[in-house]
Amino acid sequence: MDQNDRFIKSKENWAKARRGGEEREVFYEGDDRLPPGQHLVETWPVLDLGQKPDIPLSEWTLTIEGAVTTPVTWTWTDFLAQPQFKDVSDFHCVTSWSRYDNEWEGVSFKQLMAVVQPLPSAKFILFQSYDDYTTNLPLDACQADDVLLTYKWNGRPLTKEHGGPVRMIVPKRYAWKGAKWIKAITFSEHDEKGFWEVRGYSNSALPWQNDRYG
Repeated sequence: MDQNDRFIKSKENWAKARRGGEEREVFYEGDDRLPPGQHLVETWPVLDLGQKPDIPLSEWTLTIEGAVTTPVTWTWTDFLAQPQFKDVSDFHCVTSWSRYDNEWEGVSFKQLMAVVQPLPSAKFILFQSYDDYTTNLPLDACQADDVLLTYKWNGRPLTKEHGGPVRMIVPKRYAWKGAKWIKAITFSEHDEKGFWEVRGYSNSALPWQNDRYG
């Protein structure tokens, strides 16, 4: 078993051990911003599958395809040519920590949809990363105003450790739904579970419902 396999196995065991609900205690009671079972941090911990792909900007592309009218593949130049979007939101990790007031800059998901024009049959989205990670969401979850593809965090370029050059941010879901090192986005008529979803994590991942595991 290599290092990456050991990491995945440990995360699977962690999920099974905590599925019973002992993490459901509310920390910082009275803080209406903090979802159940979460505690507040000021750092930004790094969690991944043991790989941190190094993607030169000259080689980075994002393919958007599937049930869309106009599939595209953006280069870095194409991505930066899109209308730029800034937002501030909280970040909730399924491993029980949250970080407030993160400043993001990038391209809103609404802008992406305006470019590719999803077909009426499109109901779900699958995200694929450069480390072969995948995660899924219903289309309506991505239509919120605060969903974006970000390349800056707190005014600085997103580091490789946190998913740079570009990662997804979906504030109303646990952070594993915000794929790092985004490579492809596929619109589909059917739901396809991603990496952690097939390993016991919730398909919907709603922090305010303590919706961690299936």
